[in-house]
Amino acid sequence: MSRPSVDYDNNQHAVYAKARSISGEMLSRWMSVFAEQLPARRPLTILDLGSGTGRFSPALAATFGGPVHGVEPSDRMRAVAEAASAAPNVRYVAGEAARIPLPDASVDGVLMFLSFHHVPDKRVAAREIARVLKADGRVLMRGQFSDRRTPAWYSRYFPSLATIEQTLFPTLGETLEAFEAAGLRQLTFLEIEEVYHQTEAEAVEKLRMRGISAFDLIAEDEATAGFAALDADLAAGRATIRLTGRSDLLVLGR
Repeated sequence: MSRPSVDYDNNQHAVYAKARSISGEMLSRWMSVFAEQLPARRPLTILDLGSGTGRFSPALAATFGGPVHGVEPSDRMRAVAEAASAAPNVRYVAGEAARIPLPDASVDGVLMFLSFHHVPDKRVAAREIARVLKADGRVLMRGQFSDRRTPAWYSRYFPSLATIEQTLFPTLGETLEAFEAAGLRQLTFLEIEEVYHQTEAEAVEKLRMRGISAFDLIAEDEATAGFAALDADLAAGRATIRLTGRSDLLVLGR
């Protein structure tokens, strides 16, 4: 099935870091969740695959010792990471899931945080991830799966988003099949209660930045109409904004 693609060098690089920022408290929570799933030894070498603007890479290095390899295909996203998310034991390099510039069996953990759905050939990527993963390593995938979608609070303002996301995201079964063919299986599946925003005002401000990649795939007239409808609901006090939700974490290994 052909899936839509987003060019992060076009728009997302300029807004992503601010529009998709997470609180220090939630970042610490994710590190604790990851630590429960990764090998107990320290330090750990981590691959942050699809590292984007580097919102997780410094924390991964500080938590697990590093080195952390942030592999990101978008030149402009990577440039933002190098400027704003530089840290000891972190390096950002060009690459992609189907072409990881690391040796065989060289990483203890692979983090893919909302990035696997952008991978064009998921079976090739799964084989490449298995290649660089150590025998007892773990893949941590914070994913969006089309068969587990919960509509976002803003979805009703932008009708085509549901169809776009249904097409963009793989099912959980498709994801597992790709990795099982590469010799990696599901070890656990967690539902993490994630705080997306601290306040409703913050949620609306970030939404206006269009840092959600699916916004790059909707028509501009739909986006304009949707934000106008949202403004009307906000002014009337009838907007319902969800600040928390369920986030799926799939853990894979041999």
